[in-house]
Amino acid sequence: MALSFCGNDRGSNAYSVDKGVLDNGCFVDALNLVPHVFLLFITFPILFIGWGSQSSKVQIHHNTWLHFPGHSLRWILTFTLLFVHVCEIAEGIVSNTQMESNHLHLFMPALMGFIAATTSVVYYHNIETANFPKLLLALFIYWILAFITKMIKLWKFADASLGVQHLRFCITALLVVLYGLLMAVEINVIRVRKYVFFANPQKVKPAEDLQDLGVRFLQPFVNLLSKSTYWWMNPLIIGAHKRPIELKKIGKLPIAMRALTNYMRLKDSYEEQRKTEDPDKSPSIWKSMYRAFGGSILLSSTLRYMADLLGFAGPLCISGIVEHLDSSTEIDRTNKTANMTFGVYFMSSTELLQNTSVLAVLLFLALVLQRTFLQASYYVTIETGINLRGALLAMIYNKILRLSTSNMSMGEMTLSQINNLVAIETNQLMWFLFLCPNLWAMPVQIIMGVILLYYLLGDSALIGAGVILLLAPVQYLIATKLADTQKSTLDYSTDRLKKTTEILKGIKLLKLYAWENIFCDRVEETRGKELTSLKTFALYTSMSIFMNAAIPIAAVLATFVTHAYIEEVRLSPAKAFASLALFHILVTPLFLLSTVVRFAVKALVSVQKLSEFLQSDELGDDSWRNTEMSMSLEVGKKYKHHGDTKTINRKGRYRMDNYEQPMRRQLRPTETEDVAVQVNDGFFTWGSNLSTLSDINIRIPTGQLTMIVGQVGCGKSSLLLAMLGEMQTISGKVYWSNLPGYEILFDGSISGHDNGLSHEELSKNRYSVAYAAQKSWLLNATVEENITFGSPFNKQRYKAVIDACSLQPDIDLLPFGDQTEIGERGINLSGGQRQRICVARALYQNTNIVFLDDPFSALDIHLSDHLMQEGILKFLQDDKRTVVLVTHKLQYLIHADWIIAMKDGSVLREGTLKDIQTHDVELYEHWKTLMNRQDQELEKETEMESQTTLERKTLRRAFYSREAKSQTDDEDEEEEVEEDDDDNMSTTTSRRSKIPWKMCCRYLSSGGFLMVFLMVLSKLAKHSVMVAIDYWLAAWTSSNPHNQSLADPFINATNYTKNDDTQIAEVTHHCLLLFQMLSLILYIIVILKWSSLGVLQHRSYVPVFIILCGAAIALCLITSLTVEFLGVAAATNLHHNLLNKIIHAPIRFFDVTPLGQILNRFSADTNIIDQHIPQTLESLTRSTLLCLSAIGVIAFVTPAFLIALVPLMVAFYFIQKYFRVASKDLQDLDDSTQLPLLCYFSETAEGLTTIRAFRHEARFKQRMLELTDTNNTAYLFLSAANRWLEVRTDYLGAVIVLTAAVAAIWTSSQSGLVGLGLTYALTVTNYLNWVVRNLSDLEVQMAAVKKVNSFLSTESENYEGSMDVSQVPKDWPQHGEIKIQDLCVRYDTMLKPVLKHINAYINPGQKVGICGRTGSGKSSLSLAFFNMVDVFEGKIVIDGIDICKLPLQTLRSRLSIILQDPVLFSGSIRLNLDPECTCTDDRLWEALEIAQLKNMVKALPGGLDAVVTEGGENFSVGQRQLFCLARAFVRKSSILIMDEATASIDMATENILQKVVMTAFADRTVVTIAHLVSSILEAEQVLVFESGTLVESDSAPNLLAQEDSLFSILVRTHK
Repeated sequence: MALSFCGNDRGSNAYSVDKGVLDNGCFVDALNLVPHVFLLFITFPILFIGWGSQSSKVQIHHNTWLHFPGHSLRWILTFTLLFVHVCEIAEGIVSNTQMESNHLHLFMPALMGFIAATTSVVYYHNIETANFPKLLLALFIYWILAFITKMIKLWKFADASLGVQHLRFCITALLVVLYGLLMAVEINVIRVRKYVFFANPQKVKPAEDLQDLGVRFLQPFVNLLSKSTYWWMNPLIIGAHKRPIELKKIGKLPIAMRALTNYMRLKDSYEEQRKTEDPDKSPSIWKSMYRAFGGSILLSSTLRYMADLLGFAGPLCISGIVEHLDSSTEIDRTNKTANMTFGVYFMSSTELLQNTSVLAVLLFLALVLQRTFLQASYYVTIETGINLRGALLAMIYNKILRLSTSNMSMGEMTLSQINNLVAIETNQLMWFLFLCPNLWAMPVQIIMGVILLYYLLGDSALIGAGVILLLAPVQYLIATKLADTQKSTLDYSTDRLKKTTEILKGIKLLKLYAWENIFCDRVEETRGKELTSLKTFALYTSMSIFMNAAIPIAAVLATFVTHAYIEEVRLSPAKAFASLALFHILVTPLFLLSTVVRFAVKALVSVQKLSEFLQSDELGDDSWRNTEMSMSLEVGKKYKHHGDTKTINRKGRYRMDNYEQPMRRQLRPTETEDVAVQVNDGFFTWGSNLSTLSDINIRIPTGQLTMIVGQVGCGKSSLLLAMLGEMQTISGKVYWSNLPGYEILFDGSISGHDNGLSHEELSKNRYSVAYAAQKSWLLNATVEENITFGSPFNKQRYKAVIDACSLQPDIDLLPFGDQTEIGERGINLSGGQRQRICVARALYQNTNIVFLDDPFSALDIHLSDHLMQEGILKFLQDDKRTVVLVTHKLQYLIHADWIIAMKDGSVLREGTLKDIQTHDVELYEHWKTLMNRQDQELEKETEMESQTTLERKTLRRAFYSREAKSQTDDEDEEEEVEEDDDDNMSTTTSRRSKIPWKMCCRYLSSGGFLMVFLMVLSKLAKHSVMVAIDYWLAAWTSSNPHNQSLADPFINATNYTKNDDTQIAEVTHHCLLLFQMLSLILYIIVILKWSSLGVLQHRSYVPVFIILCGAAIALCLITSLTVEFLGVAAATNLHHNLLNKIIHAPIRFFDVTPLGQILNRFSADTNIIDQHIPQTLESLTRSTLLCLSAIGVIAFVTPAFLIALVPLMVAFYFIQKYFRVASKDLQDLDDSTQLPLLCYFSETAEGLTTIRAFRHEARFKQRMLELTDTNNTAYLFLSAANRWLEVRTDYLGAVIVLTAAVAAIWTSSQSGLVGLGLTYALTVTNYLNWVVRNLSDLEVQMAAVKKVNSFLSTESENYEGSMDVSQVPKDWPQHGEIKIQDLCVRYDTMLKPVLKHINAYINPGQKVGICGRTGSGKSSLSLAFFNMVDVFEGKIVIDGIDICKLPLQTLRSRLSIILQDPVLFSGSIRLNLDPECTCTDDRLWEALEIAQLKNMVKALPGGLDAVVTEGGENFSVGQRQLFCLARAFVRKSSILIMDEATASIDMATENILQKVVMTAFADRTVVTIAHLVSSILEAEQVLVFESGTLVESDSAPNLLAQEDSLFSILVRTHK
């Protein structure tokens, strides 16, 4: 057929213009080419040559500055224009097929229009980002020309009486409208920007966000195409493959998405309700949320509706394609001539939609659009949800900062409630917002689906829909049960973790007493309960998965079987497969609806809790607090610490007789009268109406040291808090004076440039009070940040503060000095160390007033003295700062300028010490008595190794073992090492994109091979049967006596004519061969059934259909159960092995592995293995097999599809490869930024009084907003990455559908099979992205298995020994004789020996003392007795048996030890004394009596069964140590080892201990490792160690007699 623009049909003169130029249709079409050619001619040179020289003057993210008005409207109109052009091309091509010759003018202008429209949008984008609007004139001219030419065409059509019944008329009319609108958009740009025809063009600046290169989240700024395809994410996701994504890389959020912006929006709408509505009524959070974020939810819902409606295009197009595949497209000739105008054919809309190729393209476009809208809807809801969460967090935080202290202290608002609000309630609301468009979109989707089904199938559709609706409540019920089970699992899990933590903390004791198996069984028992709960959870999960898979099968079964019996007519393939696709669409909303309803109910509860919290009491507005003051940092910055710190010699002993107050400096007369704080007639309360403090009249003199003293609980701390405005005032006033001048505070230390400070800056700082609370409060930050606390760093001042608080030795021990993280997530410091950091913070702050609440409580006497002299008297008083000190240490009263004595909540006496000595002799004498008592304690403390030294020793040990680990573990394939390797650039690319198959195999093998085999088998069987059902349906619907059946291709191949019933058998046989899942018996039954039938009835297919559906439903249940229970089996085995490995690991393992790391394996990692992996595994296998079976079916129907599959698979491979790596990084970032945010809230709630006293609320708010934004950025990027993936896999799915449809149409396959293929192709779009998402999730989750597995390779202790238990005498060791022969000991084969060639002999019943300096090997010897360390040379022989040959359990169960740190376990007293339950009650009471605890225990409820809380916190340290003594006595061993047992107890308890050892253990061998040499002066034999060798061995008196002996030196130096 010859090509010509106007065609050359017979008898027509296409080029004639006799009736007028415009009456020639071909000429009008040619005229329509002109604007398109003009645009291409003008724009191509500009695009390729000229525009590059134009660039923006401002530094912005290029390609993102979209500032021309009507930007988004233009993109929408252009996309619509492109779609209409596609329709015009399709209409032209289909019309052309009806002509004798080719008429290019029917589709050529439309094709050029499509190219021109595409060019216009590219051209526009480049001009906009280059900010060169004058070039838009070309587009303006183009729209005018295109509008005019299309108008001429439309006018001519109208002239020829063509109307809306003709498709070309409708398309032309649409194009006229679109060109007109685009022209209007262009005019608007000229009007606003005035770039032409105006004298003063408008100048524009990019948005602030775009000028900030730190903003990397560009979704709000990019053009519509990049927005909908997430094209701007490409560099980040592809770059992640080369280098991990870090926080720097994701940058900051745009201003509109920041927590502060959203908080202001929410707060304004919340406060507005207060003004407009009833002021007393509490504002509604729902209304506030709607007002602040309603617009976004509306947009998301609109996009969702559009996506859902487009979703129905799939089934309808399939129906059309299948229906019209066989029918001829040849149009009736008479009809054809009737539709000829202008010498060409005009078709109606329905004709176009009967063309299968057009339908295939429409299906493709509908899918692309539906998926784009759906992903856009998801993105908008997620962004809104994150914005809401940010706003709510800021709202909660603001409220926390204003919470009344009484609320916190009276328990109305606990820390856990606040944590729940932050971690749970805000997330519930965020998730509700994610899902809320479903609430109104789903019912519409369901109704539309049912209507369409009814239209296709009639009444039988209602049966199917009824099945789905009836089973929906069951799903809801299962979902609620799941939530309940999860809660109970969590409770058991918490209990198990508590017990595991206790075991790990007391592991040394458990091993020494050989109790590890008993306590291990306790954990296993709790784990058993947890597993029972997990099994229930697994059952409900599998039921939920089963329901989701079985409901569509049940609905399809009910519908088609009913249809077979109600209707006489056979169901056509078109209707059958369209219905099948509709059922698949219907199930998703019904399955999700139960989840959405559950979240809606949770959201209602969350809002209720939030409302209550926001309405709770706040602090009263004190006159001095009523402004939103923020700390002025300038003052601190410019302050320089003046003068050197001189040391003050400590005065020997405090004497109060004939006391005269020393004058440290001359007080100016004005200053003495000055009052910093004054309280008049104050009555204060903590929330109840009873006043805690009553009748308070006090004054705090400016620039002086005021001390507040009194008994415990008399209201000293409350008085400080009352002055700070933390208590509720019943009556009275607190006055804070306006300090007369700045120079008093600094007393001449202001350097020259500081005098320029403005008065405003100074006054801002005035009401900030440096406050050190009684309970020390630290930030999760470095030591330096904790001390400077937001003030500028001043090296000289900082050093002075560190020295004053004696912190330098402690800082030197920390691994990174003062840059070490401390606090909840950092290194655990002791009480004294924490307290001193808090005091240092108060000293460092540059405030007029310092409140110190009992800073000496956790300090020993040396430190207290140093702090008093250097810190308070020198550092603070030299600055002439007003100091208020609450203390119990009365010996410091002589330093006080002013004393306030309190009793029972009121002031007993106020004045100087001289005043009190004169006016209240009784009180003065009472104080003297107390001071003498304190002096006695002081003597004891001075003799003892100080508490601080002990704390430092503990810290040193902790770090020694860490360093050792780093030396020894270099070669181990530990997880950390592997992770370090990951960061090497050489291995990154290959390592990061690899799926951890090894770990998957490890996990599956833990589940048991039988379960794995069952799972694989049932999964394959299920998917085979599912395919068989659909194939059978294709056979059934295609089997028409008048039509060829599906079996025809095979019949023709054998050139053998068969009657109908043999055809059925052939189809069945083919089905069997293909899937090998239907048994032979079924085949025979079918043949027997139908061989007896003379004539084929379409109902004959029903029995097999029912059997197949029944089998599929049964297999659905089996598969869901096998996967979940495989998960439970794997979880059981992994936890059991992990617990056993760790419990039986050598003690060295616990020294070098941080406790937190071990606990993580039992908490987070075990939780992932228990609950997350099975679901991910199930989802992954299901979606993968669905995709594979779909591709298999399409390839079977149209083998040509396999050619197109290759490039699609390559594209899919790269998409998943890049996404998995980026997703993992972003997931890690989200997790790592979430924890600091949650911790920050609890941290703030704990330190409220400190933050408010310092007036640092603004700084803390700022930090909270930063943390929220950081977490939100990570979450938004993760969400955008998910959208990036889904858009791409959805488009791939759409291409698969298009290729499948086109291949089917061109190869003209059987209509039934085409329907089957296309229905499967549609499912691919849904499941492709799930394959990648689940793969990515599984990869992240398998890291938990990897971490657990790394611990499973830990070597256990050798519990067996070379001797059999039967060879050891029952009463061994009966005498307690110990021979140490040439003993060499080390902690690890990689480390140096800690004991070298030790030889000693201990007689039975002898009392031996072991001493030496720190690190000399004393404690190592005690561990050697229990074979806890590596004895690599020599031996220890006890009562004739070498202990290294004994089984560990036997050895350790026959010896007793009392450790330095008393360890008690939660449970009962009986459990702590005798966990093996081998002793009688009398024996236990006897032991308690010996330890002098009997009376105390008898007084407790339950006696021996009285409760011991975690760590024995309900007993004092001394009592705990005595329990340990009783425990050692219960064992009745002839050898007792005391390892620094008196180091952490008071003198009284130590006396008891020593007495008991001398009496109750008189006949036993006692080895005492002493921290104080004075405690072993009575010993019969003393062993003195130095650097791992035994240097002296003799009785104490003999060694003391030698003046140069090491023992004598140690005694003299009190070591």
